[in-house]
Amino acid sequence: MSELKQVESEAIVNEVAVEERGDEEIVVESKLSFTSLLWHGGSVYDAWFSCASNQVAQVLLTLPYSFSQMGMLSGIILQVFYGLIGSWTAYLISILYIEYRSRREREGASFKNHVIQWFEVLDGLLGPYWKAVGLAFNCTFLLFGSVIQLIACASNIYYINDHLDKRTWTYIFGACCATTVFIPSFHNYRIWSFLGLGMTTYTAWYLTIAALVHGQTQGVAHSAPTKMMLYFTGATNILYTFGGHAVTVELMHAMWKPQKFKYIYLLATLYVFTLTIPSAASVYWAFGDQLLNHANAFSLLPRSGFRDAAVILMLIHQFITFGFACTPLYFVWEKVVGVHDTRSIFVRAVARLPVVIPIWFLAIIFPFFGPINSAVGALLVSFTVYIIPTLAHMLTYRTAEARKNAVGKPPFFLPSWTAVYALNTFIVIWVLVVGFGFGGWASMVNFIKQVSTFGLFAKCYQCHPPTPSPAAHH
Repeated sequence: MSELKQVESEAIVNEVAVEERGDEEIVVESKLSFTSLLWHGGSVYDAWFSCASNQVAQVLLTLPYSFSQMGMLSGIILQVFYGLIGSWTAYLISILYIEYRSRREREGASFKNHVIQWFEVLDGLLGPYWKAVGLAFNCTFLLFGSVIQLIACASNIYYINDHLDKRTWTYIFGACCATTVFIPSFHNYRIWSFLGLGMTTYTAWYLTIAALVHGQTQGVAHSAPTKMMLYFTGATNILYTFGGHAVTVELMHAMWKPQKFKYIYLLATLYVFTLTIPSAASVYWAFGDQLLNHANAFSLLPRSGFRDAAVILMLIHQFITFGFACTPLYFVWEKVVGVHDTRSIFVRAVARLPVVIPIWFLAIIFPFFGPINSAVGALLVSFTVYIIPTLAHMLTYRTAEARKNAVGKPPFFLPSWTAVYALNTFIVIWVLVVGFGFGGWASMVNFIKQVSTFGLFAKCYQCHPPTPSPAAHH
């Protein structure tokens, strides 16, 4: 009987692949349309660009700040460590998605006009309580992820035009980012993902080269790590950096062949390492402890055409990343108000607008670029994309029958279920103790310090006095 179930599971996966191939063929036939080529993506390459583009955005500018809190060696080691752990949990999420979808399609369910989301996967595999936990953590993380992008927009534009304070820029960019309500789904981010990755690549190598050309400042000191609080604050920002896979399920659902997603996040992470490690290390080498009071790396580099180009490209990329973080929230809200199945883009866009308002408001209340990343990393990312997926995977396959009939078997590099469970247990304990425990304590102490220093609704967080000349250095 179990062998029959296994055959059925494999048949379902193959059926999904056939269905997805059918969609792919439709798209291939429409490639003569330039709009379709730019607008409708679902290939493995689209998924890789989406993952790599979404994984690192404004956090690229705060990693040197993290290095100044924890030191060069720890910064590099933890980037590799959390990058690999993040890739593993993204892999687990992809396995659970395929498991859920195969079971539901075996029951006759159709997802033609429905986007599967993480909380629905948890509901289908583990029940309503897990659905509630997943929904709460995922939505809160994506909400604050969108807030962080908006804060970053205001922080960055200030280094080109400081005639307006950062709060005013937040009002302006909040209105600009609200236009993402017109992008229907992740299918439609094809060109934006491609351009976004080019923008972060330029910015990362600008930071690296500009810091090396600038050289070390006079009397530069590299004293980190000096305080446990600062060390774990920096560590949780790195945990946040490689925790961008809260949209994994939606990205998979946008693929023509979602079963091919398994190793895409790892490949994206390996590329991201080439951006984050050289740039953070170079800027920290050049400026050292000065970064402790400059969460945004742009603030220490001299004004130039290259820097202005990097600022503008990051602004555009933050608009894209805002859309990435907000789109799953749009889907949830559409399902709540009953318009998710509607084909009208305009109706869905109007229904989505209320989602942007609290994001706008929170960005104005907490404009603490840098420290807010660590707080979100410790309190939300630790559970959303590390602890919950690993626990869900262990509970889904806790019985011998479930493991025998699993659609996704252990990977070739970790061939036994015992090894999989050992790794998952290690991740849960590590992230719970180090990420949530020590990281939560450190990041909240630092966050409260920012509130007491600058106050809520700070008009211009970490600003210099306005300069009379646009060519003046900051």
